[in-house]
Amino acid sequence: MELRKDPITQSWVIQVESESPRLEAEVCPLCPGQEALCPKTIYVRPLDQAPWQVRVIPHLRPLYRIEGDAQRRAEGIYDQMHNLGAHEIVVEHPDHRLPLSQQGDDHVALVLQAYAARSADLKKDRRFRYVTIFRNQGPLAGQDLSHPHSQITATPFIPRRVGYELRSCKRYFELKERCLLCDIVKQELTQQVRIVDSNDLFVAFCPFASRVPYETWVLPVNHHASFEENLIFDDQQFHFARFLKRVLRRLEQVAPAYHLVVHTSPNVAFRPEPPGNWQSLAEDYHWHFEILPILPTKSKSYSLKEVYYNSLLPEAAARELRKLDPATDRKR
Repeated sequence: MELRKDPITQSWVIQVESESPRLEAEVCPLCPGQEALCPKTIYVRPLDQAPWQVRVIPHLRPLYRIEGDAQRRAEGIYDQMHNLGAHEIVVEHPDHRLPLSQQGDDHVALVLQAYAARSADLKKDRRFRYVTIFRNQGPLAGQDLSHPHSQITATPFIPRRVGYELRSCKRYFELKERCLLCDIVKQELTQQVRIVDSNDLFVAFCPFASRVPYETWVLPVNHHASFEENLIFDDQQFHFARFLKRVLRRLEQVAPAYHLVVHTSPNVAFRPEPPGNWQSLAEDYHWHFEILPILPTKSKSYSLKEVYYNSLLPEAAARELRKLDPATDRKR
């Protein structure tokens, strides 16, 4: 397994000679009592006290290997390197059948705490340029283990879409000396037509150019570049947990399957990094969650031409989501 760079799009692609077989365990390896089936626990809460409520382990079928270094090399004009990185599973709850949106506020705060702690720890490793936190919910979204879980990857490169965001935010800041996403938040709160939910601390809205029906972004109202630094305190974790649950419970009534990805600032400690590359990062970037629902329809939202087709206006999607009661159980 190795990483190869597309010289045209500048994106890194994981190349595999042959895919390893999927796990066919008779019991769920993530359930309590089956810890022996998993790699050694990296992080657990509560600490040194049974039973565990949230734990983090290395992925059972990792895409990246943490040992060694990237060994960047060239083959003519082409660039490649070892699949250096980390790939972890956040086991969100002991209960096999309890999704994130149905867990208690305090428990979701523990999950967010694990996200922040692991992200901060992985960023101490100067070999890693970016840490991605994501969860795939439902078979349509590619969820490979039915137990509620998220995944964390640390890579020596920045994912392409995040790279686009970073460049756009930097250019906007150089032009206007303001954060682009802060200005988007202000406009959305003023217009209200795409707002799904909001309070004094957080806002959720369907983006103006939504890629898929019901696409929703969740952001802090006030400016923060780094997710793990913003959510370092327990009270902030709790408030965001409560807000995120409300958003997910609305979304799951129309789209039970979705991708959730945390977009946060890159690792400024990464080496080698061009001098002054992140000079305005703390001012120009704004962390956020992107949630992309997967609908069981024949109409695809994405084509090989990389042109998105969205059959539902974000204003209509937000209006529908606002009407839904977050206390209602999700669609089965």
